[in-house]
Amino acid sequence: MAETARPLMPAPEPPNEQPHGPTATPQPTEPLWRDALGQCLRRLRLERGEILVETARRAGVSPQYLSEMERGVKEPSSEMIAAVAGALDVTLGDLTLAIATSLLAMPAGTAPAGPTCQVAYALAA
Repeated sequence: MAETARPLMPAPEPPNEQPHGPTATPQPTEPLWRDALGQCLRRLRLERGEILVETARRAGVSPQYLSEMERGVKEPSSEMIAAVAGALDVTLGDLTLAIATSLLAMPAGTAPAGPTCQVAYALAA
C-alpha cells in the first residue's frame, strides 16, 4: 500500500521567543573568531611597540593584509595565522588559547555590527 506524503509544516515557535522575519528583534550573537583573532593580534603588536609594516614584513604578509586580519575583515588561513604569530614571538597554541579565553570572557551580544557582519548575518538567515 502506498504512503501519502504529508506536507512539511513549520515547527511551532516556543512561547517566549520572538518570531523570525523583517519585524523580528535581532538576537544577541557571539563574536566571530576572526574578530577575536584580530583584536588579539593588534594587542600583541601594540604591546611590542610595533607598527603594521614591521610585523607584516617579518610575517611575510602585506601591511594591508595584516591590517585586514586585525580588523576582522579577513578569514586568514592557518598558515597566515602561524606566520603572524611567529612574527609576534608567540606560539600558535598560545595565540589560540588567548583567543579562546577572550571569547569566553566576552558577554553574548558583543558581536560587531559593521556592514560586513550585517551582510554575513543576513546571508546566514
